[in-house]
Amino acid sequence: MQKLCWDARLPVVIVLEGWGASGRGAMASFLSQNLEPRVFRLHMILSPRTSEESMPWLWRFWIKLPNYGEMAIFDQSWYRRILIDRVEKRVSKKEWRRAYDDINDFEYTLAEDGYLLIKFFLHIGKKEQRRRLKKHANGPISLRLRDPEDRLQLKKHKSYLKAVEEMLARTGTEWGPWTIVEAEDLHYARIKVYQRLIFRLERALKAKGIDARKR
Repeated sequence: MQKLCWDARLPVVIVLEGWGASGRGAMASFLSQNLEPRVFRLHMILSPRTSEESMPWLWRFWIKLPNYGEMAIFDQSWYRRILIDRVEKRVSKKEWRRAYDDINDFEYTLAEDGYLLIKFFLHIGKKEQRRRLKKHANGPISLRLRDPEDRLQLKKHKSYLKAVEEMLARTGTEWGPWTIVEAEDLHYARIKVYQRLIFRLERALKAKGIDARKR
């Protein structure tokens, strides 16, 4: 499928969002392990650096977009603005409210330019999140790999839940629909992500006159 996208000059952006400890990093690694690295990039998005804060807030994502025919996976993305930054009050209410329109315009521009945008939200319950965070806390390796922001979500679960629900409702568009992945079972989550990816890629390639099922 990646080779067909390259031949068709179809740029693909895959967004992985989800609760802390829902398995975003593992999913990104799983998806990318067999991809051709010369035409693929994996971006782990954290808080903006000082130099990035002096630029328009979407700038650091624009420069990470793939070229035509290439793929990029974002482990967290521009949605931090209306999730983590919103709940932790790192931006003003006016800024995160305006970000909904910024994001929809950004994604619409990509779609109009021929980009295929595939967005996943990995969902786990509060009880499962607590169990995973407790498990991850055991051992020095897990401690170093753990995202400190994951525990913030657990402590402020109600506020994050409200932000997530509003995000899904206001940014699920015709050109950038969300796929909610029930991620409490890792095997099931992988299957659902793969099935959705293949479906969206096949449909986009078919629009370009390429039948992936016959290749």
